[in-house]
Amino acid sequence: MAKLIIPTPLRKFTNDQAQFECAGDSVKSVIDELVATYGGLKTHLIDENGNIRSFVRIYVGDEDIQVLDRELTAVSEDTVISIIPAIAGGSL
Repeated sequence: MAKLIIPTPLRKFTNDQAQFECAGDSVKSVIDELVATYGGLKTHLIDENGNIRSFVRIYVGDEDIQVLDRELTAVSEDTVISIIPAIAGGSL
């Protein structure tokens, strides 16, 4: 099963689970299963059109999916997926 690492700020929506394992075949199928399991994550990860929000960065291993096949990036049972949420900064 692919393993998805859940960042600390989102763990309050996953009952403090740090990772999620799923047998999906693409990043999109894993994310869809994640938000189906933990509905509170949907508004944070998925936009009104059903796409992964543009400010959410997702990595497969060390590669940003934006340089791979985006949401359709294939995953296998030994794939590690990481969600990197946007960080808002303060003033300079």
